[in-house]
Amino acid sequence: MDARPNSPEARDIRYHLHGYTNARKHQETGPLVIEKGDGVYVEDIAGNRYIEAMAGLWSVAVGFSEKRLVDAATRQMSKLPFYHDFGSKAHSPLIDLAEKLVQMAPVPMSKAYFTNSGSEANDTAIKMIWYRSNALGQPARKKIISRKRGYHGVTIASASLTGLPNNHLSFDLPIANILHTSTPHHWRDAQPGESEEQFSARLADELEKLILAEGPETIAAFIGEPIMGAGGVVVPPAGYWEKIQAVLSKYGILLVADEVICGFGRTGEMFGSQTFGIKPDIMVLSKQISSSYLPISALLINDKVFEPIADESDRIGTFGHGFTGGGHPVAAAVALENIKLIEERDLVGNARKVGAHLQARLRKLASHPLVGEVRGVGLIAAVELVADKATKAPWGKPAALGALVNGFLQQNGVISRNMGDAIAFCPPMIITEAQIDALVDAFERSLDAALPQVHPQG
Repeated sequence: MDARPNSPEARDIRYHLHGYTNARKHQETGPLVIEKGDGVYVEDIAGNRYIEAMAGLWSVAVGFSEKRLVDAATRQMSKLPFYHDFGSKAHSPLIDLAEKLVQMAPVPMSKAYFTNSGSEANDTAIKMIWYRSNALGQPARKKIISRKRGYHGVTIASASLTGLPNNHLSFDLPIANILHTSTPHHWRDAQPGESEEQFSARLADELEKLILAEGPETIAAFIGEPIMGAGGVVVPPAGYWEKIQAVLSKYGILLVADEVICGFGRTGEMFGSQTFGIKPDIMVLSKQISSSYLPISALLINDKVFEPIADESDRIGTFGHGFTGGGHPVAAAVALENIKLIEERDLVGNARKVGAHLQARLRKLASHPLVGEVRGVGLIAAVELVADKATKAPWGKPAALGALVNGFLQQNGVISRNMGDAIAFCPPMIITEAQIDALVDAFERSLDAALPQVHPQG
């Protein structure tokens, strides 16, 4: 870190409170200041170049230097730099994007609603679900079931859906009417000898027992990511989504698919719901919708959700919810151009093809002494690290080994992220097989560098 008192690092320490950061430790270590990006690479202020193996935050599908998105933003900024959708107002980029999203949805959808982030979108989903229950004359039907280790955002309501302890501790969360059921992680949580199908059946049975214990008439919705992202890239076991959906259907419970990470090609299909046969009533979209060049997110809702909401807004006189920047014309124009690029360049196909190479390369590391499990689909993966392969035990405190390896990985020119002891990989969807090889080679060197510290006796 540059120790000069007026260096960018020193000024960051002086003035900036970071998200997802130990604020006291940051005062000692300072930031990694990223200065520019090019394709799958970013460069720090000292001129060091890194493969951005997390696509920023699971989100930069087309890479860090796509001129067509810059041009789309510039054109729209010059024409109409801002407008809103309150009071029946609209603008062309918003209308075009709404039409595009509804038409490309993997199941029939009725309307698109625009927000600025995945957190705001999931917060809005909760409000819509409650509003709908009241519209239907079912005021008791307000509970929403999420999952432990699920990630749905950080606003008060969406953080309550999130099933990670650090998003609840000292924030006085979760709020009322949010329930959590088990994580579908077979490797970590299956009973001895339990197959994936048996594990899935047990989790579906657990969900049904929770619904019956709470009262089916009080349960409004279930929310889940097709693949759990920030909870460790947990890939659902065989039969999981089929069995979960059967339980929800039995009790007339809405299904919300949080596609914030999986959507727009990450799993090798346009949406994770297609990969796993999910038929949601609400889809939540963000991140890769604009490659995060500008903040934008959306909810897609079907007629089962829209019609009661429309009736209730007519009874009250308005749908009393909205964001100043929701469906911002510049962000919407960038999102439209981004989706065009994903389709024109077949980045979904690239995620499938190059993703298969990523998965194969990572699975070759399964015999490494520090590797407990390799998991993933398409261009999203994680490697769970352990100190003892037989017992799946961590090295010291949980997350210590993940942080150690992630530190070596950054030294080796790859930016990733450890979620506990799982190292995640979610590179831009433009990545090549040669760049995957460079990424995995750096990861293997990082594992080898950590090994003597974890097993000093060999």
